[in-house]
Amino acid sequence: MPQILTARRLLTPTDTIDYPVITLTPDGLIADISSDPSITSEDTLTPTFLDIHTHGCANHDVMEATPAAFAAINHFLATKGVGRYLATTVTAPIDQTLRSLEGIANAIESPAQPGQASPIGIHLEGPFISHAKRGVHPPADILAPSIALFDRFHQASRGHIRLITIAPETPGALDLITHCVALGIKVSLGHSNATAPETEAAIAAGATSATHTFNAMRPLDHRDPGILATVLDTDSLFAELICDGIHVAPELIRLWLKAKGPDKAILVTDSMSATGMPDGTYTLGTFEVQVANGRATANGSLSGSVLTMDRAVTNLQHFTGASLATAVRLASHNPATLLDLDTTITPGRPASFNRFSSDGTLQSTILRGHMAP
Repeated sequence: MPQILTARRLLTPTDTIDYPVITLTPDGLIADISSDPSITSEDTLTPTFLDIHTHGCANHDVMEATPAAFAAINHFLATKGVGRYLATTVTAPIDQTLRSLEGIANAIESPAQPGQASPIGIHLEGPFISHAKRGVHPPADILAPSIALFDRFHQASRGHIRLITIAPETPGALDLITHCVALGIKVSLGHSNATAPETEAAIAAGATSATHTFNAMRPLDHRDPGILATVLDTDSLFAELICDGIHVAPELIRLWLKAKGPDKAILVTDSMSATGMPDGTYTLGTFEVQVANGRATANGSLSGSVLTMDRAVTNLQHFTGASLATAVRLASHNPATLLDLDTTITPGRPASFNRFSSDGTLQSTILRGHMAP
């Protein structure tokens, strides 16, 4: 375990510390942060990433919900700079969803392993979405928003659902949004064909984010702004984006960043089990997905991605000209802020950092004082 970390700079959510010297405690916490101008390193230290929308990787889906699946997922994500993540479900039969939520809760409650990423909560994506914008979610399992059913999911998860995607135009959506907000669960709007007024009503009810902006959303029209224009135009709303250049064209990635700015834009991967694997046939929830040339599809529709978060950070810089500091902020501080998590880098906090070389390449990851594999 490294005892002292040094670099040319440390990027924090609030500023930049030049020539940092970070002393670690034996149990992986930050003991002290000082500065030494004699340091010759050209590397940059940053917070590790928080992916709030990932279905899996390394040939495993989070809905398998087994210790073996999470061991593989946690190992792989750590190699890509992810320290924490929300295990994200997909629409499935109710009984299977309940079983998966119980297994995911077990993984969340298990002790974090040295140098491994940690699931810190659940993102429930489905079944309360729109048939019109379901993407690859199985139509037979899509259901109208129901407080009673959600409470069964929440009980099965033992309170670990932290984010839920809801289509605001569906009957019962506003009541469920209000219910989730009262429980402290963040609501994201997505897989939706909502009009602007329907979206505005959901925001008034407490929704605070949007799920993979542009994808599975009512398209933008200059006389019918719909959910997409409302998401981009509402300053208070966070907005996810899959920055792989496949799900969203670079021109619209630039528009999204200009609209949401450095404080409300969130990078996600929407990664699925094929991430980190060769082309072939893989599983997302209960259905098969074909992966070829970086595209994951089912029945001709995009179905998740094979994007990794370090690649998303690089892509954002390439597509928009954003700095490393901005790109990392979108992958760490902003999703943490959405979830009301502390992002300070101070003594007593876990020593979790990504190290980037001078050309912006991720070199290594330290999680709670331990090097990731």
